Amino acid sequence: MKCIIIDDEKIARAALKKLCEKVDFLESVAEFNNPLEAIDFLNKEEIDLVFLDIHMPDFSGFDFLSSVKNVPEVIITTSDDNFGVQAFEYDVSDYILKPVSTPRFIKAVNKVRDERMSAERNEPDSKEKHIFINVNSRLVRLNYDDILFMEARGDYVQIQTPQKKHLVHATMKRFAEKLPPNRFVQVHRSYIVNINKIVDIEDNSILIAEEIIPISRSNKDELLNRLNTI
Repeated sequence: MKCIIIDDEKIARAALKKLCEKVDFLESVAEFNNPLEAIDFLNKEEIDLVFLDIHMPDFSGFDFLSSVKNVPEVIITTSDDNFGVQAFEYDVSDYILKPVSTPRFIKAVNKVRDERMSAERNEPDSKEKHIFINVNSRLVRLNYDDILFMEARGDYVQIQTPQKKHLVHATMKRFAEKLPPNRFVQVHRSYIVNINKIVDIEDNSILIAEEIIPISRSNKDELLNRLNTI
């Protein structure tokens, strides 16, 4: 993740840069003692994370947060413990007190990274559009849009597409972990369905193509929460 440091204290900036160098997924690309200069930089460059001090001359960290339209993830780094509640009103990722210890720094940046990864996995426009399945020792590519539903068959899972059925030696749990949750939902212990292929829902059943699929009582609320309903 590309990050910048905004702090009017040179020693504080140096300490944060040194901490960034200890984390392999962080790249500190710029430092600023003036938040206004940082805003100009953000208007030109794409940054993932900002380490931001609160108390700075003329233009505070809160002024910065109010001025940036598309603010990246922000971790507040400050010696003042009185503004935690106000900071989180700006939806910052974390609030760390100076001097920043290595364990506390690692915890904060790991949180940002994990949340970003989770968001990317659940992003409807994710670049992943397919899955590979093992059929008779061959890897077969299936586009998500072609999958209607999946049905558990003992030690196998049968995948239904408009053209054919694929029988895969796997568990439903394995597929539930691999498939994007914005596209697929488990509606029964034996069925996972493509949300975009649902034609009709009535009582405890779903119609997909010409197949009627049961919905378990425990999964129905989850399904309804995923649907765009009026």
